Amino acid sequence: MPFTEKFLTVPPPVEVAGRRIKRYHVTADPAGIAPGVEKAAYEILPELLPEADGTAPATFVVVHRGNDDGAYINAYSWVWDNVLHYANAAAGQPVLGCPDKDPTLPHSRLRSSGGTPIIRPELPWIGCVFELPPIQHERDAWVRHMLVPEVPDLDAYLSDSLPAGTTGERP
Repeated sequence: MPFTEKFLTVPPPVEVAGRRIKRYHVTADPAGIAPGVEKAAYEILPELLPEADGTAPATFVVVHRGNDDGAYINAYSWVWDNVLHYANAAAGQPVLGCPDKDPTLPHSRLRSSGGTPIIRPELPWIGCVFELPPIQHERDAWVRHMLVPEVPDLDAYLSDSLPAGTTGERP
């Protein structure tokens, strides 16, 4: 099957666990992320967020519905002034250790079951080709609004999102 870019939508920011969250949704479905998948992703999001460290409490997430049964949430949080903390959860992808193919039951690599950690290989993956475009944009937006100005502007950063469209090249 030939490569096809996916749709990228940009819902408005939300606040979760004291952090301001910019949101990106990626899917092959022009209707967007199914409500059940979206709900499940945001329910597990608090588990993916780091402790406050004095850095402006900002995160961006990519919720991605795969072409198969998989659904993913990647949370990238700004810490230590200019570093991205990364955590993720997956649902419906047995290859990654999910117990079933239900895309509405995310399983965090951080989650425990009955107090016993879920043991599975930690894969050093930060995102697939469909999830990477927001990372470059967010890096540049963080520099532009939080690091370059004499007075950082979190509201300006939060309003500076990659435009909706596709995950591919942009003018």
